[in-house]
Amino acid sequence: MSVLLEVIATTVADARTAAQAGANRLELVTAMGEGGLTPSVGLIETVVAAVDIPVNLIVRPHSRSFVYDADDYNVMLRDVRAAKRAGANGVVVGMLTGDGRIDREGLGRVIEAADGLAITFHRAFDEARDLREALDVLLGLDAITSVLTSGGKPSVLEARDMIGALVRQASGSNCTVLAGAGLTVDAVAGFVHDTRVQAVHFGSGVRVGGNGLAPVDPAQVAQVRALLDAA
Repeated sequence: MSVLLEVIATTVADARTAAQAGANRLELVTAMGEGGLTPSVGLIETVVAAVDIPVNLIVRPHSRSFVYDADDYNVMLRDVRAAKRAGANGVVVGMLTGDGRIDREGLGRVIEAADGLAITFHRAFDEARDLREALDVLLGLDAITSVLTSGGKPSVLEARDMIGALVRQASGSNCTVLAGAGLTVDAVAGFVHDTRVQAVHFGSGVRVGGNGLAPVDPAQVAQVRALLDAA
């Protein structure tokens, strides 16, 4: 089976470009410079209508931290329900307790609101106090279909051993390790070979000039797709 390629989209044009160039799935965000915040309903609806690949969207109310209060959760649950109504394939969320564990109660509320949508736990995972322990928690929840991680490092390319260990830990489960942050076109084939990941996530690595605020570069997406197909 070919490795899944997820690409971040911040505009309708990004979404169309990535889909046409060979992405299998989109993560739709706004404020990429802040690590991604919840996009508007208008953007969600327009992107879902514009492409024929699954659209997952980040549900993140602010970039202050991954520890959320009651008001934050009220906002997030409304956004999750709105995403479902807008036709999203899934939501991308992440929440921690003050001591660096998965916020099970908050995540449970999101799972209930998602009502069957695919759920990716995002890179809040990389700030957990123990990645193996955090993954165990997520593997116990059938609703969690992916975990986006850089292996606890700023760049996933610095965490090959950890990514490989997480892939083995998740083997046979309903949850896929989605490796992202710092991946480049030149490094992706070797990285996939070394870690055996079945899904990769690209943001600035497939954008014009490697700039996270620039448009998606169709040639780079197509090159990654070809490399993954040959891996």
